[in-house]
Amino acid sequence: MNSPRNIADAMERAVTVFTRRPDKGLHDDASARARWRGGTRITSHHASGASMDTDMPAELGGTGDCVSPGWLFRSGIAACAATVISMVAASEGIVLDALEVSVGSQSDTRGVLGMREVDGTQVPAGPAGLDVAVHIQAAGVDEARLRRLVDEGLKRSPMMDTLLRHPPVTVEVRMDEGLAG
Repeated sequence: MNSPRNIADAMERAVTVFTRRPDKGLHDDASARARWRGGTRITSHHASGASMDTDMPAELGGTGDCVSPGWLFRSGIAACAATVISMVAASEGIVLDALEVSVGSQSDTRGVLGMREVDGTQVPAGPAGLDVAVHIQAAGVDEARLRRLVDEGLKRSPMMDTLLRHPPVTVEVRMDEGLAG
């Protein structure tokens, strides 16, 4: 595990490089490739070779033996926020004793089923909102500073930024090419 000092040093080196060469900051992120495995089971793959299975709960035709894509979404938000909060803490010389980020939501399953409200409007498929709870401890660091640290970490979290900024989404559909292996 990297120490807070190693993390802070790495961040300082990156800032130095990107200050001199801002164009080096923009890069393509590793794509996620999801392949249908039958039913509602999906296997997502990372370029590193890592993979993860998802499935829907039994009530929606799945097996319920894997996490759902929605949980993976919330988990990604929580992990991203925790990661950046810990990076900000390290850059400020704060040694954390505990950090836990929980992300919850409330969704209407009717949206996934394509159902409509009584007035005919489509029920949204995504969460109505997200609840982010951060538990943080650092000996000798006052509450106000920890709150500022959390706020800064959430502002710099790529996933939180994506949710708040609503960047454009481009969709390409191909039907005439073979699937990648």
